[in-house]
Amino acid sequence: MNENLFASFITPVILGLPLVTLIVLFPSLLFPTSNRLVSNRFVTLQQWMLQLVSKQMMSIHNSKGQTWALMLMSLILFIGSTNLLGLLPHSFTPTTQLSMNLGMAIPLWAGAVITGFRNKTKASLAHFLPQGTPTPLVPMLVIMETISLFIQPVGLGVRLTANITAGHLLSHLIGGATLALMGISTTTALITLPI
Repeated sequence: MNENLFASFITPVILGLPLVTLIVLFPSLLFPTSNRLVSNRFVTLQQWMLQLVSKQMMSIHNSKGQTWALMLMSLILFIGSTNLLGLLPHSFTPTTQLSMNLGMAIPLWAGAVITGFRNKTKASLAHFLPQGTPTPLVPMLVIMETISLFIQPVGLGVRLTANITAGHLLSHLIGGATLALMGISTTTALITLPI
């Protein structure tokens, strides 16, 4: 078992051409749309789940906040389906790449910050300086809060990358341990397999 643990995170290439575009577009095939008045059970179940999740997510927001529903649901479906795609053997999870996650995090963060400053300027600026701050600390706190604001999308991207990578590494290690245990103790391997 001299396999590299990180080999599954290398971008797949055929004849020198990266397959990332095809892999990223593949989950869209899992969510078909129906042109018929009466759709099949799969599409009906899919629409019911989308309505249920979006109602749960958006019930606490006003009408301006609910305009984000389509983008957030699309993002959730994309991340969820690409992560499930990565559980298939010999496949690739695009969300293990930091560049992909930053490409999703930075525009979402920028949109939220710009919308916040445009619609509620005073409340957005109030986040830079907590109430009751001593006057000598004001310049330092404004600088620190500005830095923390700009670090948020990087933190989101790194956190998603680390969680997906850790999950796949754990699955790989447990699978390798199960294979190694098959030769030593079949009962232990059978107990480890469901994990």
